[in-house]
Amino acid sequence: MKPIIKYGLLAVLAAVVIGGFIGYKMWNKPHREVVNTEADVMLEATALYTQFTTDETTANGKYLDKIVQVCGTVAQLSNENNVVSIQLDAGDPMGGVLCELDPMGQHKRTDFQPGERVCFKGICTGYLSDVVLNRCSEVVQ
Repeated sequence: MKPIIKYGLLAVLAAVVIGGFIGYKMWNKPHREVVNTEADVMLEATALYTQFTTDETTANGKYLDKIVQVCGTVAQLSNENNVVSIQLDAGDPMGGVLCELDPMGQHKRTDFQPGERVCFKGICTGYLSDVVLNRCSEVVQ
């Protein structure tokens, strides 16, 4: 066997082994603990929403994949497939801040009333028509 082919096969084999190891580590990566972790940033729902609608790229740099604590007024509540989602009013009828409660977490309550002021802490996953926070838990003040 020619040395070039031999070394090429070894390089491919090494790349597969390294790629498999990295994939295994990422697949088994532990979830971030949100409940007992200090928030990276705290702000009002209207301020968070405004930053994303004004300059999404800058807001992504500031908030994406960070633990954000947001306070605001409940606009609506939904419960689909055992995932409770609370939309906080951001002053825009087309969107707001959507806080999805952690389905694996223990929550003191899951019944929130429109007009009620609440605070949640969760991981910011970006902006669609709402700013989305996942794995949220209520912060009692």
